Amino acid sequence: MLSWLYRPLNTVVVRRVALLTENFEIKQVLVVRTDLGMGRGKMAVQCSHAAVSSAELARTRFRDWYDQWMREGQAKIALKVKDEDQLLELEKRARGIPIPSYIVRDMGLTQVPTGTITCIGLGPAPVTTVDTLTGKLRLL
Repeated sequence: MLSWLYRPLNTVVVRRVALLTENFEIKQVLVVRTDLGMGRGKMAVQCSHAAVSSAELARTRFRDWYDQWMREGQAKIALKVKDEDQLLELEKRARGIPIPSYIVRDMGLTQVPTGTITCIGLGPAPVTTVDTLTGKLRLL
């Protein structure tokens, strides 16, 4: 049965995340820290910074992935981690693969102090590659 559809999105089981992008070969993932207590709007803006900056890295350094991602409709998934350590570990692993990654450091004008690492943009990159990094994370 499809009972998982009736749960709030942030409790969807991990294997369901893959279903959200199963028709795409390239995707981008935005991963946000939940320990900062940012409001929804703040998280949206931080994810926007990550999405644009990571996509720009892909456009200049991974052009084939970027072009295919644009043709496919720019698939994105927003996920969460509990703290800065988890986010930095993702960045380290992404650089080792390598895939485009961009860490967002806030300017400190509203909800968090200057320089706070809030989120990371990963990709656009092949779905299978991104999933090796983020496949166990939960939806935001």
